[in-house]
Amino acid sequence: MSNSAASPMGASSTSMAGRGSGKTTSFIPELQSMMFALGDSRRPLHETAALVEDIVHTQLINLLHQAAEVALLRGARVISPEDIIFLMRKDKKKMRRLLKYMQFRDFKSKLMKTVDDEDPLDPDKYSSSSSVNKRQRLAQDFLGSIDQTGEFLALLEDEEVDEVKQERMERLEKQTRSMDSSQYSDFCESRQLSFSKKASKFREWLDCSSLDVKPNAVSMEILSYLAYETVAQIVDLALLVKQDMTPKTGDPFGHAISATFFHTLHISLAVSTKRETESPENTPPSTPSGPLSSGHQSKLHSMAQGNGSLSQDSSSKTKQRKRKKSAAACGAEAQSSAIQPAHIREAIRRYSHKIGPLSPFSVRNNRAVKELYL
Repeated sequence: MSNSAASPMGASSTSMAGRGSGKTTSFIPELQSMMFALGDSRRPLHETAALVEDIVHTQLINLLHQAAEVALLRGARVISPEDIIFLMRKDKKKMRRLLKYMQFRDFKSKLMKTVDDEDPLDPDKYSSSSSVNKRQRLAQDFLGSIDQTGEFLALLEDEEVDEVKQERMERLEKQTRSMDSSQYSDFCESRQLSFSKKASKFREWLDCSSLDVKPNAVSMEILSYLAYETVAQIVDLALLVKQDMTPKTGDPFGHAISATFFHTLHISLAVSTKRETESPENTPPSTPSGPLSSGHQSKLHSMAQGNGSLSQDSSSKTKQRKRKKSAAACGAEAQSSAIQPAHIREAIRRYSHKIGPLSPFSVRNNRAVKELYL
């Protein structure tokens, strides 16, 4: 895979130009739910989700074009899983994850066929069925044809624990401890979202109809999996950046935080604060100028002598203003806890830069940076 396709910085710089050609399909609402399920706040920012969508879309378009080139070189009419596997052959960790995903898809197909079958008690009925294990057999045959040392076929039997995914699951488990029943219900629904569940929209989002060599159904499954994993890795990196940028008491390296990051974050927060203050809900009512007329005075006098409706109205208005202020404060607090677009840009900037001399002292961060997909 070429560097231009593998670099998310190149994706972020050209994504707006690539998406501004009249494309109407958008995954921003789905991406907001996915980001919440991956560790972001309960209400991820629209701007952040739009930036993530641009990066993921450009990465997948680049991957599709490279897979189409490989398919044409081998004389195929469609993009097959072999073309995508060939592009990922140099990264064993990503290859192992992809193979595990293909095995899981075969297992799910086998389970669904067993449930629909009239005789589900026969354990050997589907053990040698090529139609059920088609993804695993396809990957095994192709890897066997290009494997000279046996290292690719060994990945099919590798049971090593994925440290990145393990850390992600531990982080999400800690996040769910402080959720109430409503929040946890939303979290579970968000966890079930994926690009593969909206296959037609996903195909339209990638504009597959304009390609001369189109991906088949299994290739679309792999692309949807890679899209979700890319979102997950971007969120992982952004959370690391957010953690690093949080001021810590007694931190002697606090002054070394990037000034560019603070400048970008200050601008984004200032724009959002300005929008909130200029909203009609936060605009105070205008006060009348000039002396009150005699009619107004008599009306106020009669209301004051009545059942105290004037004082009740004023107290209700005061309560409404307090509710609006509390809601605005909660919204500002939720926005401050959400991943900002500046976090995404800083994560991409760190990913695109070369690893410095202090890399041995930050093994966890470097591992997360290296694991970004595509």
